[in-house]
Amino acid sequence: MTKQGKVYLIGACPGDPGLLGLKAKECLETADAVVYDRLADPRILAFARKDAEMVYVGKASANHTMRQPDINKLLVKLAQEGKTVARLKGGDPFVFGRGGEEAIELLEAGQPFEFVPGVTSAIAVAEYAGIPVTHRHVATSFAVITGHEDPTKGASTINWQGLATAVDTLVFLMGVENIEKISSQLIANGRSADCPAAVIRWGTHPDQRTLVTTLGKAAADVKANNLKPPAIFLVGEVVKLREQLQWFDNKPLFGQTIIVTRARAQASDLTKKLEALGAKVIEVPAIKIVPAADYGPLDKGIAELSSYKWLVFTSANGVEYFFERLLLAGKDARALAGVQLAAIGSATADALKAQGLTADLVPSADKAEELA
Repeated sequence: MTKQGKVYLIGACPGDPGLLGLKAKECLETADAVVYDRLADPRILAFARKDAEMVYVGKASANHTMRQPDINKLLVKLAQEGKTVARLKGGDPFVFGRGGEEAIELLEAGQPFEFVPGVTSAIAVAEYAGIPVTHRHVATSFAVITGHEDPTKGASTINWQGLATAVDTLVFLMGVENIEKISSQLIANGRSADCPAAVIRWGTHPDQRTLVTTLGKAAADVKANNLKPPAIFLVGEVVKLREQLQWFDNKPLFGQTIIVTRARAQASDLTKKLEALGAKVIEVPAIKIVPAADYGPLDKGIAELSSYKWLVFTSANGVEYFFERLLLAGKDARALAGVQLAAIGSATADALKAQGLTADLVPSADKAEELA
């Protein structure tokens, strides 16, 4: 029987991979194909199976890798091939993510689909800038508006008069390139030119940049600071609360880029600690741990363990490979009875502890010379 294909339309959040939902992660781990947008973080893509088909369909302003009708057709094609598809969309599929359009195309082709909600940038990006879209004493309403309407409509369908005066907080997505038009429309329809405003670029990323301005000065300030998409434009008195609630870009390493050269399998813990301090981390492994070309000498040593007084481990990797070969030889930690253990470095000693063993000697400095 031919396998039934299915498409999961997934909100991949605005950027920080920590915001990805558990269901989204599960879909990625089982998908045969992943179709992803420009804002999908590489660490999110890493959840995909190693043999999954990866298709990039990202869009930047006036530069589309694939047109939306072609993306729709691609999703139908993959589903018709019997594949489980993870369609990753920045933010949430229904908040200007064109998820509805893709789902209708699948429906018309008779292909099943599911929506997996994600955190929309309209809220998450504002929060990472320390700006609440609502506040009991400042704003009791907010609206999310596209800053880039369908150009084929001919005329705007946005109710500028209602927006300008009836809603406390306005969040425009994809609005930086049209910020002058947006600002002038709001001012013309009654919003004060002195109303606080903010433009937040690459929100939730370590590259996040926040410009605080006013509605009247926003267009000029964006031009002067050369702010480009992706960014949101936020208008309202809540912007003033950033002075008190700013947190993400207050981290000690925010704005710093750090390269981690450890082997990729071992870099994650250090990367997480650096990112928690606000750094942008690029993993560029300078070494790669691979199996030995010849295990003969190690296997010989394992066979003669009782003749040794000391067993010296120089790295956590050494511990891992040693015990792998020990088990293959049909032995376990009991074979080390009577042998003293030395470990160079606390990480190596911890690796031994994970095997239920305590090092007899750990030098004060993590180097072989100190052990000698």
